[in-house]
Order: sequence, then C-alpha cells, then structure tokens
Amino acid sequence: MNALPPNSTDEGRAALIEALGSRSIVFVGLMGAGKTAIGRKVAAMLSLPFMDSDQEIESVSRMTVPELFERYGEPEFRALEQRVILRLLENGPQVLSTGGGAFMNAQTREAVAAYGVSVWLEADLDLLMERVSKKQNRPLLKNPDPRGVLERLMGERYPVYATADLTVPTRDDRKEIIAGEVVAALCAHLGVDTIATGATSATTDGVQS
Repeated sequence: MNALPPNSTDEGRAALIEALGSRSIVFVGLMGAGKTAIGRKVAAMLSLPFMDSDQEIESVSRMTVPELFERYGEPEFRALEQRVILRLLENGPQVLSTGGGAFMNAQTREAVAAYGVSVWLEADLDLLMERVSKKQNRPLLKNPDPRGVLERLMGERYPVYATADLTVPTRDDRKEIIAGEVVAALCAHLGVDTIATGATSATTDGVQS
C-alpha cells in the first residue's frame, strides 16, 4: 500500500499545530544529544516559539548553570529547574528543550505528559563524548573520567528517557535532517500526514548542543 503523499508545508504545519493544540513539543535526552540545536530547527519548521529551560533558569537566577551547581548543589538546582519547566509548560504550543536531568524528576514527567509531547533524542556514547568534550560548561562532567560519568548517566537515564512519547535517534548528520525526522515522528504520533520539510540527507553539519 502506497504511503500518502506529503502535505504541502503550510497545510501540514497547520494540521500538526491543530493536532498539537496547547501542548508543547518537549525535547529530552542527555547533554550533547542536540536538544537545543534540533529544537530550534523544529520550531523554525513549524513556526513555533522556542524555549530552552537552561537558558530560562540562567535568566531568572542571573547565574549560569555551572555557577548554580557550584553554589547551591544539584538538589537545589533540580528544584529550580522543575519550577521553571512547570511554568514554561503553561505557554504552549511551543518547542521546549530541557536539561539532561529534568526528565528524571517524576513531577516534571507528569507535567510534560499532561501539557506536552515528549521527544527523546537518543544518541550513542561516542557521539555524546565527541560533542561534550568541546564544551567546558557541563557540571556533571567535571570529573577525571567523563566517559565513565556519561556511561553511568546513560545507564540511569536511558530507561526513563525511553518512556517519552517519541524516540528519535540522532547522529552526526545535518540538523535539518534530524529535525525533519522529528517532525515526521510527530506527524505519525498525532495522526497527521507527513509534512514536506524539504530536508534530505547530505553532508554533515554537526549538531552541538
């Protein structure tokens, strides 16, 4: 049986937004999976606002995430993160990128389930290491063995991330390609014909965050 032809971009976008209603598209996954980079692309494709919970936390606290970790510790940071995400979820429809540990909070997961569609960007260890090694602002990786830390986090978090509404594998490919696959997965999940995003696989344009 032949697949339905893709919707024109405008028609498909309108149908997807209508199916989404007031819900947010919420990206979850480990640091380096590409939640911010892919989230921005998806928001642009769907003409939706984009929000990053870490950036919002830094805005309201007037401190960076590493500074918050150092001064108050992870439990206090997680409590602030939860409050910020719950507030952001009131503003859908939008695309929301969350920090790597946010989805581990049961109350946050419940709120995301109620007010959003969650998308796990699943990445393998080598890809994550390649990306996070380029940045020095990862508090949980301030450790002599960052690869070991990432392996432990994958073991702890991947079973929880797997409870997200959608799982989209990410890789070292153009951001537009991965974002197009996310949009296609959203269409399938919401019962909307696939949108013609125009993204086709080509040379890599490394996703960084």
